[in-house]
Amino acid sequence: MISKAHIQLMSQYSQWMNQKLYETCAQLDDSKRRENLGAFFGSIHLTLNHLLHGDRMFLSRFEGRDEQFAPLGSDLFPDFNDLRSARKATDEHMQLWAQNVDEEWLGQTLTYTSMSDGKTRTVAHWILVTHLFNHGIHHRGQVTTLLSQLGLDIGDTDIPFMPMLDLVEGSARNDSTS
Repeated sequence: MISKAHIQLMSQYSQWMNQKLYETCAQLDDSKRRENLGAFFGSIHLTLNHLLHGDRMFLSRFEGRDEQFAPLGSDLFPDFNDLRSARKATDEHMQLWAQNVDEEWLGQTLTYTSMSDGKTRTVAHWILVTHLFNHGIHHRGQVTTLLSQLGLDIGDTDIPFMPMLDLVEGSARNDSTS
């Protein structure tokens, strides 16, 4: 099972990567962000929308809020600046949630109905939290690849290079040896 410290680390990593991704995406004009480049959701913009949608959906489930969500693939925030603001707010919310995760809660289960296939599942929280972070890594990787194909580099993406890693409890990173 994963720990609260792991969740906090992954939440910080997600926030850091989202900031880097949005800074790089802001260099593109809107038509390029919206162009179908062959990703699962087509464009960079719709992939960023999907990632935000998934994060919000799982956080809502984890917190026991019964929210209605738009269908998967929806363009929740057609304006990039609105999407970026919503991403920032969600990342801040995720940081607070990660600080308050209860270790006992991780061993409990959640029953939910999947929006992707309509099936009801009962899954341990720690597995769903793992999925939350893996889902984000997967789709940010897609966007990173699309950006690279457009000639843009977001820079380092590895956890040991996170600037805030020194703030994570138990971290022993030393920049002079990394």
